[in-house]
Parts: sequence; structure tokens; C-alpha cells
Amino acid sequence: MKTHSKRSDTVLSSSTEPNQNYFRFHLPHTHLASVFGNDWFALKAEAFARFFGTPVFLVAQTIIVAIWIGMNAVGFTKFDVYPFILLNLAFSLQAAYAAPLILLAQTRQADRDKAHADADAQHREALAMANEQRLALAAQQSAQMVELLQQNTELTEITKQLSQRIEVLTREMHAKILREDAEI
Repeated sequence: MKTHSKRSDTVLSSSTEPNQNYFRFHLPHTHLASVFGNDWFALKAEAFARFFGTPVFLVAQTIIVAIWIGMNAVGFTKFDVYPFILLNLAFSLQAAYAAPLILLAQTRQADRDKAHADADAQHREALAMANEQRLALAAQQSAQMVELLQQNTELTEITKQLSQRIEVLTREMHAKILREDAEI
């Protein structure tokens, strides 16, 4: 007798498969597009925003700024003399583009995190339902076992009573046969 739903059977059987798809509960959420979409610009902007936080970017920017200041301070070139107004403009331009790109990347990550959290919550709910079904089935089977044990005990008592009755009847018949043989 099976009381599991098809969904809980999938949850139970999928946990024993050797090649598990660990993101199977996230698949229903793959159709969700983020606020900024998945077009070329959004993907490139997010990749660029992620690049801003890498050591490669920080080291490269430091080297470029050091060369810029060094060349202008020593006098190799005079395109941006002290107080380095062009360098300041370049930093302002970089900050003006970096902030929105970083916000875009954070918003897209928040969308992904929300979808993953929803999928995880659904997975936990499915596991809880499957667990409740297993507990209910175990309780039902325990009750059946207790009932079968009681029936077995009753049958054993009846068998004992019948065996005792057969023994008494056998002795009575044996005694009666012995009396009839003695009378003949």
C-alpha cells in the first residue's frame, strides 16, 4: 500500500541516484529573467563590475597611475602636469561608470539569490512533506504490527486452549477405550 505522492517519490528516489542533479530544484526558476535581463550589455556590465574587485584590476590601476604620475612628474611628457587634473578626471569618469555597474551586478546577484532561496525553501518544504508522509506510514505500520501481534497472541491462546481440550478429550477417550477393553 503506497500513500506517497508522485512528487515525494521523486524526492525520495532522486536522493539515491548516483548522478544527482543538485540544482534540480532550481530548474523551475531558470525562466526568471533579472530586472536588467540576460542580454549582451547586462552580462558584460556584470562581468566588468566583477572585474573591478579583483587584485588584477587593482594592481594594474596602481601601475598605470604610478607610470602616469612618474612620467609627468619627471618631465618625460607634459600632457598632465601637477596637480594631475586629467588623472582626476579619469578617476571621476571611472567612478561615474563603476558605481552603476556595481549596483547592476548587485541587483542581478540579489535576483539570483532570491530565486535560489525560493528553490531552497521549496526543497525544504518537499523534504518536510516527504518526512511527514514517512512518519505517518511508519505510525500506520506500527499500528498494524501491534494489531497483528494482538491477533497472534489471541490465536496462540486459542491454539493453547484447543490443544489442552484435545489432550483432555484424548485422555477421556483413552480411559473409555481402556474401560471397554476391560469389560470385554
